[in-house]
Amino acid sequence: MHFIYILQSLKDRRTYVGCSHDVQNRLARHNAGQVPATQSRHPLKLIFSESFETEQEAKQRELYWKSGASRRKMKSLFN
Repeated sequence: MHFIYILQSLKDRRTYVGCSHDVQNRLARHNAGQVPATQSRHPLKLIFSESFETEQEAKQRELYWKSGASRRKMKSLFN
């Protein structure tokens, strides 16, 4: 199973979109400062995740959530 996830920084309220096989482990790594992209923005909380059968499907959805239109939609859904 493959997942996309959206995290929100409790520090600056910004979001981060990622892809992983194990969302809880990945969240723990983000909060431990082991992911350079979010190193200065933790603590982070999980606000959304979706599961997919294939990695390709998950990567396509991740790209969707990272697009400009989806970022605006995300802002209205999660803020």
